[in-house]
Amino acid sequence: MRYESLGVLKIVPEKVSFGYTLVPTFRGRVVHLIDIDGTEVHKWDLPGRLGSLAYLLPNGNLLCSTVTDDGPPVRQAKGGHLYELDWSGGVVWDYVDHSQHHDFRRLPNGNTIYLGWRAMSDNAASRVRGGIAGMEKEGKIYEDYVREISPKGETVWEWATSELEIERYPLSDGVTRFEFAHANTCLPLPNGQILLNFRNLDLMAILNKETREFIWEKRNIMWGRPHDPHLLENGDILFFANGSQDIIAPVRSNIIQFNKETGEETWRYEAPMAWTFYTHVMGGVERLSNGNTLIVESVNGRIFEVTPDCELVWDYINPDFDTPFITSKEPGNAVFRAFRYAPDSPELAGRLE
Repeated sequence: MRYESLGVLKIVPEKVSFGYTLVPTFRGRVVHLIDIDGTEVHKWDLPGRLGSLAYLLPNGNLLCSTVTDDGPPVRQAKGGHLYELDWSGGVVWDYVDHSQHHDFRRLPNGNTIYLGWRAMSDNAASRVRGGIAGMEKEGKIYEDYVREISPKGETVWEWATSELEIERYPLSDGVTRFEFAHANTCLPLPNGQILLNFRNLDLMAILNKETREFIWEKRNIMWGRPHDPHLLENGDILFFANGSQDIIAPVRSNIIQFNKETGEETWRYEAPMAWTFYTHVMGGVERLSNGNTLIVESVNGRIFEVTPDCELVWDYINPDFDTPFITSKEPGNAVFRAFRYAPDSPELAGRLE
């Protein structure tokens, strides 16, 4: 896609959720913090190219990943080196796991939880159903693990998808067979449980860390490879539905909110014309303090905000074309996820005065 304009395309000042937006360009070398007019107010120069995610901790430090060359032959949103950088970009903590990918979160106790890959045993791999036949990776299927580490890098807890009853979770039609099951989210919940999302299963689930079992799960192939679920204060789930399945046309992405207990959809955002909002991979969403929703149309580098009535009140195209995207030799401006911070938030309070 070739853009006629970059930066802020639209703003409705009286309806936007005022604050600063963190824009980490996928595979880029710089993380930008911009104001509501699109002006950069701060930046972090990274020690390497961004793996996928970067966000601010309550102490104002940046938690991020950079890409390493080692690790499994699976590369989707791979990181491998986690960093905590202070406001000036100095390294205050780092940890290396060349298998780390997609998501990671700092826990209240100071530990860090993240996603990783490892090859499944031949026995476990033989139980994987579905997907496109013959599309293993060098004859192997790689599973996801969720690992919690201490500040010193010691593993204190770990769980892997091979602990599931594998036959109950066939891969969705049209996906490759080299991943079971392509986790892209590991969100710690206040009660110590973990909300997980598995793109290649069209599945989200809540894992009980103690019993090591799902206590809730929901699967829907019509989501079309979902991303970034959140548990809202009212108990609903909010997430990004990519819509990349070929069951209906035209393909389109949606933001969906549903009642976790009943499955009833309680809110949805979709563009009036399908082609104006679609990303076949990645995607992010955040419910803002004023009730608006921040949406990341990842592949196109677009970040926008809508009201509960689905009115577009802020629209921004990332102008940082720093690196080729996965499937193209052209420079890309993709954004895996973005975040909005209020001026008086713990992450920013007093730092931009």
